[in-house]
Amino acid sequence: MLEIRRLGPDEAALYREIRLEALRTEPDAFASTYELEQAYPLERFANRLTGSIVLGAFDGAILAGVAGFYIQDKPKHGHKGMLWGMYVRPRYRGTGLSRRLVQGIIDIARQQVEILQLFVISDNEPARRLYRRLGFVEYGIERKATKYQGRYHDDVLMALFFDEAPGPGVKEPPV
Repeated sequence: MLEIRRLGPDEAALYREIRLEALRTEPDAFASTYELEQAYPLERFANRLTGSIVLGAFDGAILAGVAGFYIQDKPKHGHKGMLWGMYVRPRYRGTGLSRRLVQGIIDIARQQVEILQLFVISDNEPARRLYRRLGFVEYGIERKATKYQGRYHDDVLMALFFDEAPGPGVKEPPV
């Protein structure tokens, strides 16, 4: 059984390693790039772990997956949080780990915000299915949201509303 817990700033090197792997192997899935973040000092990754909640899934000493959460900082947006940086290493995919990481973020967010938002690249159907199964609803598409190496990608905007019953066709997530 993999242990899921919050990463601390003292684990910045482990986080940096998996973050750079995610950006290198799945470049279209993230707003940032490997080229940009590989130049960041370790301190920047430590600060990210201090300023956001990042859950890590550990298989012994191996960091198998991560997912992040932050509360939006604008005065009129403080009721909304963002799920970001979701990544599971290939050998752990199909094990339910992605679901456990997202559920961990949901459990944290539910105590702090009314709405948990995310965006996912439109052609990442496995991720979209996972998010829908956990109660997220698609509420829009941002066309040409990202452009990397000359290619555009659309983002699907999704949200989980904690103060509302699930919409039609959305099953209540298991507790």
